[in-house]
Amino acid sequence: MLGFGVALFGACSYGFNIIFAQIASQSGIMGPTIFFYRVFLMVPIGLLILLAGRTAFVIERSEWKAIIGMALASSGVGLCYISSVAYIPVTVAAVIFYTFPILVVMLSPIVERRRLTPDLVVIVVMAFIGVVIVVGPSLNQLDPLGLLLAAGASLSATMQFFFGTRSPKTHTIPKAIVMQLVMLPVAACIALSTTGLPSPAVLLLAPLAVALTIGGYAIGFLCQLLALSRISAVVGGLAFCLEPVVATLSAHVILDEVLTPLQYCGGLLVLAAIIINVIFERRRMRAGVQNDQTA
Repeated sequence: MLGFGVALFGACSYGFNIIFAQIASQSGIMGPTIFFYRVFLMVPIGLLILLAGRTAFVIERSEWKAIIGMALASSGVGLCYISSVAYIPVTVAAVIFYTFPILVVMLSPIVERRRLTPDLVVIVVMAFIGVVIVVGPSLNQLDPLGLLLAAGASLSATMQFFFGTRSPKTHTIPKAIVMQLVMLPVAACIALSTTGLPSPAVLLLAPLAVALTIGGYAIGFLCQLLALSRISAVVGGLAFCLEPVVATLSAHVILDEVLTPLQYCGGLLVLAAIIINVIFERRRMRAGVQNDQTA
């Protein structure tokens, strides 16, 4: 259950950091710029952590493909998700993006050879409905290109979670550094093709917001890597359904955005799905232990 708890903490960090990304954008620091500099800064941050912890930079030979695969999938998430909101409302893009836990569940029998149980399907659908209620999508101005890009982000996230479970032996920090180096050219291309690539001095327009955005992303990303080396893609995908709930609540507390009673109900539905999954996972673990003892 430690891995699931780490995943929940990572989801909270991701949800928290997006609010400060919005504050930074209001100060003139656009999303693609933040995306580039947070990927760029994660490399020296990772190296400093390695030096401080005296950890060797070692990648398991058998896990290189999985790590590169997750890096490319993460790049696809960033590229498609950021690009989609130029054509469709953010809320619509978010709802389409968060279909990825359902895709993970449906593909898990093929990819992970995990038995697809009715209770798991119900839990994931329940969480997705909660996300839809919380985000409250607008159905206006639905550009087909935007819909395709959001769907691409969902598929990339699905691949990201499956690849993330296939490198349990490699230490989290070396894994994170390699992934950021792979993602860096993608982040640079996104920035150059949209807002341009301003000098690092632009970050001083909103230093606190930028620091909290990069810090929240770094914690969320490291927690995601750490969690996926300990839990299945299905369980991890469900845990990260908490991210938009935390983002919405953070917007209410920090930005004074008004939430409707229906949105609160949606958040409770997501939390209920997560709690039910925790209960079922404990039962599965106990059943597995009992089976091993009787074998």
